[in-house]
Amino acid sequence: MAAPKAKPAVPSVASGNVIRVAFWIGVALAFGVWVAVAWGATAAAEYYAAYLLELSLSVDNIFVFVIVFSELHIPAENQRRVLAWGVTGALVFRAVMIIAGIALIQRFEWIMYPFGALILFAAWRMLFAEERERRVVAGACDVCSTWIARVVRVSPVLDGHQFWRREGGRLVATPLFVALAVIETTDIVFALDSVPAVLAITRNPLIVYSSNVLAMFGLRSLYFVVSDALDRLRYLRHGLAAVLVFTGAKMIGSEWVHISPGVSVGIIGLVLGVTIAVSMWPRRIRESTAAKTDG
Repeated sequence: MAAPKAKPAVPSVASGNVIRVAFWIGVALAFGVWVAVAWGATAAAEYYAAYLLELSLSVDNIFVFVIVFSELHIPAENQRRVLAWGVTGALVFRAVMIIAGIALIQRFEWIMYPFGALILFAAWRMLFAEERERRVVAGACDVCSTWIARVVRVSPVLDGHQFWRREGGRLVATPLFVALAVIETTDIVFALDSVPAVLAITRNPLIVYSSNVLAMFGLRSLYFVVSDALDRLRYLRHGLAAVLVFTGAKMIGSEWVHISPGVSVGIIGLVLGVTIAVSMWPRRIRESTAAKTDG
């Protein structure tokens, strides 16, 4: 009997995703250097604050991605294709939202207050409506009764990486299309939070959109890096909610209290750093205690 052939060595998928995340973060940091050279230190600080804010808020998208792919049983090899199309659609919609948001603020200055209230409501939702969000997303993923099935015919059968397949001579949507539709529609909700939040940092259209673009470009690989660690980052949503409270209060109180972009970068970075440290600290203690017990 012939010996089984050895499997060819393949590069680590996890390390590849980490490299991609590092690459896009490097591109974002380099773009900030260009902003500093072209427009000065203040504009660069605004960009870095906007980018850090968008990158942190994009983690909330990852919670939704995990639920969608789990509910629809989308294989890992097909998830990247769904996310690629999802990010493309999100970039188009974010551009429309940013242009509309800046135009509204320039025409109606009082609209900053509803925007700030919207950001504060997003913080409340992140803290107290997590289970409701999970149920809503899970319900939207029911291919047989979702609103998507009322618009197009949907099949519960996957067909490789295809969004559409032939069934009985008719073109029907696969679960991959349902996943894409749910991700796109939930991103609209997230955009209603994140775009006003960035507008609390800066009104420069290029800085606002570039921070969105570069955060979204790294989101696909960030999902594969962070998704497995979400259960360990138990206070992450609390930290993101605190960031939203800060940006919402900053927008509402901008007429009376001015917070510089540099200070905004420091506050957002500090909140996220403390959140991650506090989330990981109990786990380290447990591991240390277990190691001493085993010893």
